Amino acid sequence: MSNFLSPAEIAQTAASIGHDKAKQSWWKLLILGFLAGAFIALGFLVDIRVTASLPDNLASIKSLLGGAVFPVGLMLVVIAGAELLTGNMMTLPLALHAKKIGFSGLVYNWFWVLIGNLIGSLFVAGVFGIGVHLLTEDPFKTTVIALATAKAKLPFGPTILSAIGCNWLVCLAVWMAYGAKDIGGKILAIWFPIMTFVAIGFQHVVANMFVLPAGLWVGAPISWGQIIVEWIGAFIGNAIGGWLFTATAYFLVYMRKAGDTTTG
Repeated sequence: MSNFLSPAEIAQTAASIGHDKAKQSWWKLLILGFLAGAFIALGFLVDIRVTASLPDNLASIKSLLGGAVFPVGLMLVVIAGAELLTGNMMTLPLALHAKKIGFSGLVYNWFWVLIGNLIGSLFVAGVFGIGVHLLTEDPFKTTVIALATAKAKLPFGPTILSAIGCNWLVCLAVWMAYGAKDIGGKILAIWFPIMTFVAIGFQHVVANMFVLPAGLWVGAPISWGQIIVEWIGAFIGNAIGGWLFTATAYFLVYMRKAGDTTTG
């Protein structure tokens, strides 16, 4: 017996998971969303802690090392259990295309998960980044300020495009993790795509819910207005990457019935 699912089987599994997510109680989505936001923030926090002291002339090594540790966040989300907005940007649209849920179910899930992710991200930034002083002293302070400033000042269009690439990879990581039947397989499925998106420097809306406020709180020359605009751009791009490039593509290939020209 195979220890992994075929892509067609993953599509059916992901659509069923999307259906279940749309029916989850709001308070459970809020709690699980909080956990996911915190998990992703912890992944970003360890990234900063292990790379900040490396010199700038080792930028490629810093990117690789940060990418190597960041995936712990999504591993916790998928294996321990949590609700992450960016992964749900694939599962809920897939369930919608498969007519397992309505559009209201997608909006309901995304809304409560978004709120939970934001609270969890801010919790880690405020309590651990600031309260425990993990980001208030150099070289960590300088690093988080540089990261937050670069993200907040990236033009809106490139932010969207970067976020598309990010969530295409994130959703592929979730997709492959659904296909693995053991924890080791899930870890490997998650690690490589997430390492890739982090090393490249793509924009992830939930990760940015951590690093942008953390940067602001330690002195980055940015405003809440710039942060919110960046979040909006990252949200749009992440939604496109998850919905169009993953959910819709695989629905058309593996789930659309012959002669059916609808996708939702």
